Amino acid sequence: MSKFERARRQAKRTTIGFLGGLVLVVGIIAVPYPGPGWLIVFAGLAILATEFEWAGRLLDKLKGKYDDWQAWLKRQPPTIRIIFWLATFAVVVVTIWLLNGYGLVNDFFHLPFH
Repeated sequence: MSKFERARRQAKRTTIGFLGGLVLVVGIIAVPYPGPGWLIVFAGLAILATEFEWAGRLLDKLKGKYDDWQAWLKRQPPTIRIIFWLATFAVVVVTIWLLNGYGLVNDFFHLPFH
């Protein structure tokens, strides 16, 4: 393998590592919120798995754990599921508050709330 080919291979590996890692971090941040958090995590790991064997193993293991979690949640009584969704709602509300999302909405719509 020539120096050029090695450099090109390393640049590709670095780029995939950076992009996959970035997508993975965004997914991890998004997990506690409603929406595609886990899908983003799986996408980040899939990107990383194109160049890193450990990411492929982790992706397979994490998919299994996610499926187990979903099956466990479905088996729970409605009370537990309601508590889970209320906790998720609380995380969203607190995050919006911490990021001053309510203040931004007030300012945007010129609402009298302060």
